[in-house]
Amino acid sequence: MTNRNKVLSVVAAVIALVGFQGWAFVSTRSAMNALENEIQKVQATSVAQASQVSSDLGVITNRMGVTAQELDAARSAAAQFKEEEARTAARLRNELAQHSKAVDTLREESTTKLAEVQEQATTQIGAVSGQIGAVSGEVQTVRGDLDTTKQDLAASRREMGDMRDSLGREIARNSDQLGELRRRGERNYYEFNIPKAKAASRLADIQVLLKKADAKKQRYDVEMLIDDSRVEKKNQLVNEPVTFLVGRDHLRYELVVYAVDKDRIRGYVSTPKDKVLSAEGPTLKQ
Repeated sequence: MTNRNKVLSVVAAVIALVGFQGWAFVSTRSAMNALENEIQKVQATSVAQASQVSSDLGVITNRMGVTAQELDAARSAAAQFKEEEARTAARLRNELAQHSKAVDTLREESTTKLAEVQEQATTQIGAVSGQIGAVSGEVQTVRGDLDTTKQDLAASRREMGDMRDSLGREIARNSDQLGELRRRGERNYYEFNIPKAKAASRLADIQVLLKKADAKKQRYDVEMLIDDSRVEKKNQLVNEPVTFLVGRDHLRYELVVYAVDKDRIRGYVSTPKDKVLSAEGPTLKQ
């Protein structure tokens, strides 16, 4: 029994070994087939990629050929531009040299002409200066004569004014006497009756505002607007003439108050009739 069992064990081992070898052969064959398929796929892919690379290389080569042509054309254009630029620069240098010569010639001619003009101007200025000196002397003489004439005229006017004042010094102390002065026709007379108020009263070309009236003392205060200037006369006595000058010719006006009542004054303003003869300021234009 023991030997039989050993034989069976050996036979079983041999069978198992043969089976394992068969399985190993089959597995190895399958693996080799799969490896061959992969190798074929890789070879096919490499061939396709090689074809694509060859095609791309051809395209790049063509493009490089076009670029080389364009580069040659650009180089040729640049060389032509440099030649044209050199010719233009030479032409401009020649023109500049010609202009410089013309400017130098013109400068020399201008210098010569200017010297001649300056010499002529100096001569003429000397002659004119002499004439101006003579005319200035004559002007000074005429100016002196004119000043003397003005002074004589002013003195004559003052004398005439004094004469008129001495002849017309008489004042009116009431309305009846004022009527008598009017009949003489020596001056213009504007009678007034001014109450104390906030607004001024217009007389001829002046305005008079009564500020205060003292009937007991027969005194008054007034404010007069003369040529846009305000003039105050305070504590004036009744029948005392107040004289003042009006206008650019300084015409002599006279204000006389012959009655002082409570908050009221009565009187007149006299003005000259002949404004030219009565002017105490200059009437001639300077």
